Amino acid sequence: MSALNLNPAVLLEIINLQTDIARQGLDLGGVMQLVCQRAGALCGATAAVVELAEGSEMVYRAAAGVAEGALGLRLKREGSLSGLCVAEDKILQCDDSETDPRVDREACRRVGLRSMLVVPLRHEGQTVGVLKVGAPHTNAFDAYQAQILGLLSELIGAAIFHAVQYESSDLYYRATHDALTRLANRALFYDRLRQQLARANRADSSVAVVNIDMDGLKAINDNLGHRAGDAAICQVAQRIARELRQDDLAARLGGDEFGVILCGVRDRDVVGTKCHSINSAIGAPFEFEGRALRLGASIGYAISPDDGQDMDQLIDLADQAMYRVKQARKTVAA
Repeated sequence: MSALNLNPAVLLEIINLQTDIARQGLDLGGVMQLVCQRAGALCGATAAVVELAEGSEMVYRAAAGVAEGALGLRLKREGSLSGLCVAEDKILQCDDSETDPRVDREACRRVGLRSMLVVPLRHEGQTVGVLKVGAPHTNAFDAYQAQILGLLSELIGAAIFHAVQYESSDLYYRATHDALTRLANRALFYDRLRQQLARANRADSSVAVVNIDMDGLKAINDNLGHRAGDAAICQVAQRIARELRQDDLAARLGGDEFGVILCGVRDRDVVGTKCHSINSAIGAPFEFEGRALRLGASIGYAISPDDGQDMDQLIDLADQAMYRVKQARKTVAA
């Protein structure tokens, strides 16, 4: 796609984005999230989403802006603008979701979008998903934004190609797992949490959301370098995963933050005991290149339905509980 008609400042932003993408290496999920974050500003949008076509559904695998809370959302391909974009393999524009018969009107209302621009994502000759931007008002986009979005979609397409070429991993695995730790990434965490909460609601069961924040990672990076920091992150990830059952899920949510979904928990005591065992496992001795590293974590949790059934509320409550633990430790240390 030609970029001759684009503003030089916009072209510079896209060039800078290419540099930032290169730093992501083979982390496809990280690349998709990065492009979403930049797409909103470049296109004057309030929301940006990467949706991958998975069976009969379109799944939000990266999201930014007002759509961030919809990460992991699953929509039927049929009856949606994104699904039509995949089927027709061409850029589609919606100027008013309330009058456009091609869109999933309820989904647009849920996310808060009135107009949208959707471009296909291609891999090995197939359309595998879409890059979409949206705005809360009508007639928000034109051919200029379509050109920008087309270039951004090509960056994601190149990242998909390199991620799959250099590692013999399935595309969807690359898009839903953290490249460093091999744990689920934030997108898959949200996806699974939505599914588990819906399943628990039908079965009158419980789900616990656990937030784990590493303690002392900055000191390790500052004193021993990022290789040591990465080794510490991977070690914590492995120790968390070993403490979980087959139906549970561990995810790296970003940086030094991890999330855990505990399924079918009976009560708070069970969750508290599990969190204690995770904390003990993380704190076990660890050496990196002959140097003893002190690993630790602050852990908080929330349980559905006792603490609520809304996903965002549970995540927020678990985060608040983790923060209280971290602050209490700082107070004791002082």
